[in-house]
Amino acid sequence: MRKFKVILEWDSEGQTYHVTVPALPGCVTHGSTREEALTRIQEAITGHIKGLKLIGEPIPESDVDIAEVQVNVL
Repeated sequence: MRKFKVILEWDSEGQTYHVTVPALPGCVTHGSTREEALTRIQEAITGHIKGLKLIGEPIPESDVDIAEVQVNVL
């Protein structure tokens, strides 16, 4: 079992969450709710990893480090 960090971004125009997996470039999906988006990204990650194995590519060993910074907005 592996854990991957995902980024959820709300698109107010499209009324959907866009989800990406920084450690797996190209692994993206969306959902109308946060829960739906997270379920779909689990499926997308599983499929992405199967695809990597199928073509003989390595599965990334490390995940990304995400930090939050604070800035003054003028």
